[in-house]
Amino acid sequence: MGIIAWIVVGLIAGFIASKIVNKSGEGFLRDVILGIIGAIVGGWIFTTLGANGVTGFNIYSIFVAVVGAIVVLVVYHAIFSPR
Repeated sequence: MGIIAWIVVGLIAGFIASKIVNKSGEGFLRDVILGIIGAIVGGWIFTTLGANGVTGFNIYSIFVAVVGAIVVLVVYHAIFSPR
């Protein structure tokens, strides 16, 4: 997958995951970064469970990336949220 596709999948996944986790976006750049990291994490999780990871620019890959981005956002908020 090319870098532009990773950025687009990351943006979509980061945006959807941030809306699910905290109902407001983290900001454009942070959504993209957390989404790309989420795609990597989601790919690893799905591969570990025996399924395919991110396979390209398609709905399944966006789903995998969103699941990974939700995991990344939950960990991110657990570490960096004010107490």
